[in-house]
Amino acid sequence: MLQAGIVGLPNVGKSTLFNAVTRTRKAEAANYPFCTIDPNLGIVTVPDERLAVLSKLSGSKKLIPAAIEFVDIAGLVEGASAGAGLGNKFLATIREVDAIVQVVRCFENDDIIHELGSVNPLRDIEIINSELILADLATLEKRKDSRVKKAKGGDKEAQKEVDLAEKLIPHLDQGNPAITADLNDDEKKLLMKEFFLLSAKRTIFACNVAEDDLGAAQADPDSFPMVKAVRDYAASAFGAEAIVISARIEEEMIDLDPAEATEFLSDMGIQDSGVSALIKSVYNLLGLQTYLTTGEQETRAWTIYAGDKAPQAAGVIHGDFERGFIAAEIVHFDDLVELGSNAKAREAGKLRIEGKEYVMRDGDVVEFRFNV
Repeated sequence: MLQAGIVGLPNVGKSTLFNAVTRTRKAEAANYPFCTIDPNLGIVTVPDERLAVLSKLSGSKKLIPAAIEFVDIAGLVEGASAGAGLGNKFLATIREVDAIVQVVRCFENDDIIHELGSVNPLRDIEIINSELILADLATLEKRKDSRVKKAKGGDKEAQKEVDLAEKLIPHLDQGNPAITADLNDDEKKLLMKEFFLLSAKRTIFACNVAEDDLGAAQADPDSFPMVKAVRDYAASAFGAEAIVISARIEEEMIDLDPAEATEFLSDMGIQDSGVSALIKSVYNLLGLQTYLTTGEQETRAWTIYAGDKAPQAAGVIHGDFERGFIAAEIVHFDDLVELGSNAKAREAGKLRIEGKEYVMRDGDVVEFRFNV
């Protein structure tokens, strides 16, 4: 299962967000630095309103959503790349995750200590990014030194690694993350396969705002200077998204059932704490999409990579489905709901038989035909 690591400076709301997205109280959220030491792991279900709709059509007894894993990582401080604070532990853990959720504090509260004595989102982001880049520069120099001798001896693969390191080092030296480097497809593949750079990981920013500010900040993010600054930075420096959340609101709803949670949010004049939108965005950030199966026993969301073909999607259910793949009977969720049944979708030409080359779409409702 793919993992998203929640990172940020101490006391910005990382552990509170982790508790919110995982609907648990596994992570200690305390008002002092390094209250998280060992990383917390939690399975997060991906909100998908389509499951309930499909279950009504087919009379399903059970709903099974898609899921990803979140990791609450120890807070980072300036100098982490040189081992300061819990730097080595932080960097080792973040190296293992597939994407980064960078939590940025966008609220003032004198009762919650900020590690640096003041709230400044861009400064906080730049500290984290600088530490990741410094760690990557050390990795690149070491990698380059270990490959130079082989490259001089005619090893073509080693030469490719040396060339890539020499291309990336000046880019990172200028303070730019590796993910923004201008690389060709072969260089990108080599980067992801061999280098495992921290600043090459896909990133999304979570602007953690005060409870009372959430509704207004969601309605008009640019009217909040700290949120606007993060959104602008994320877009320009990373080509990334910034989601407005209030981790504290969601954490307060952990023990509420869905109806109570809806009423709680309604009383505050909002529909969502931002966490559902964040989970969906992380799912997309990881390059994932969902296809659906439905029947009397269950309606289920299955996770595949964007671009997967029908046999690969079948293999997610069981290897025999992929090995013995014959065809896939497919109707898109939107068409099925509009028409009301598979029979009517077939009559309208919306239910199709697709073969091995069919590229799956998010929201396809599928029944596979196979023989082993």
